[in-house]
Amino acid sequence: MTGRPLLNRRLEGLGTTIFAEMSALAVRTGAINLGQGFPDTDGPESVREAAVRALRDGRGNQYPPGPGVPELRTAIVDHQRRFYGLDFDPDTEVLVTAGATEAVAAAMLALLEPGDEVIAFEPFYDSYAACIAMAGATRVPLTLRAPDFRPDVERLRTLITPRTRLLLLNSPHNPTGMVLTREEATALARLAVEHDLLVVTDEVYEHLVFEGEHIPLVSLPGMRERTVSISSAGKTFSFTGWKIGWVTASAPLVAAVRTAKQFLTYVSGGPFQYAVAEALRLPDTYFADFRADMRAKRDLLAGGLERAGFTVFRPAGTYFVTTDIRPLGENDGVAFCRALPERAGVVAVPNAVFYDHPEEGAPFVRFAFCKRTEVLTDAVDRLRKAFAG
Repeated sequence: MTGRPLLNRRLEGLGTTIFAEMSALAVRTGAINLGQGFPDTDGPESVREAAVRALRDGRGNQYPPGPGVPELRTAIVDHQRRFYGLDFDPDTEVLVTAGATEAVAAAMLALLEPGDEVIAFEPFYDSYAACIAMAGATRVPLTLRAPDFRPDVERLRTLITPRTRLLLLNSPHNPTGMVLTREEATALARLAVEHDLLVVTDEVYEHLVFEGEHIPLVSLPGMRERTVSISSAGKTFSFTGWKIGWVTASAPLVAAVRTAKQFLTYVSGGPFQYAVAEALRLPDTYFADFRADMRAKRDLLAGGLERAGFTVFRPAGTYFVTTDIRPLGENDGVAFCRALPERAGVVAVPNAVFYDHPEEGAPFVRFAFCKRTEVLTDAVDRLRKAFAG
């Protein structure tokens, strides 16, 4: 055994995720877990039964096709046409993945080489940093700042160098809840075309936009051949444990991402793929009701946090609320979150872990509202008693 560290130096500092730490803290203390973004109820019964039916019928119990089962690939194409007027070939322009996280990893490993630079919105979802690092590339943050967390397009222009290969964009944005406007999306697309950049878009919260609209960047001029669009079933249908995600892109881009993906999980979730195919065909009322329910929960949690004394940045999308703890006399979000379960019986996540420069996010704390109404009501009561007396 040599004296060299066991962990690849590219992954230095990327140990146990904050979600694992905070969820373990919730279990240990019995606190309400508003940290990790998973629902506390399952999605539609018809979708769950579709998975059971697939299991019983022997569909997907063995290795499914590498690109994904044809039924799901066709359903994804139909979904893109139905909601956005986009056309893809289910055989060459769709790839099913083990959730959006694997899709991001496969895209980074396929499209990047050591020395490349990737510009991404900061705060980053934590897997972005790891995936870029594993590809040997360098992440370059475009910091989104309170109170509105809007991207500074002119600042982005100054960050682009001859080494810039790719923009990794997330809208609706986790953790801030920012949703790109059409003007912003158009400006980003123009920069990508001007500098001949690839773009990878994480759109897992596409059906959770409360203000504004979701605009797939691939739909904008010049973007069809340079954009890898990623989404998943977990957030939209509340079956996060199934880990069914997908990529839609031009055939050459899908072929590149598939080359990396096949050596990661190869395939996964066979029976669940058939169920998600049915989920994507649910009527418009499902998507509208789901969004309305989450909007009401957003308002419940945001209002409760405001009454407890937090500054609240009410999100335009996702199912997370970012808050500022400085009005409570605090400025260290990590310490605040580690103490919060004992102090208030609630778990949250410090935004600082999503920044390359933690001081930028030090006073910000994220709460998830994808929980039952009675759980959120209990949580805001606990927080009010702890901080507002």
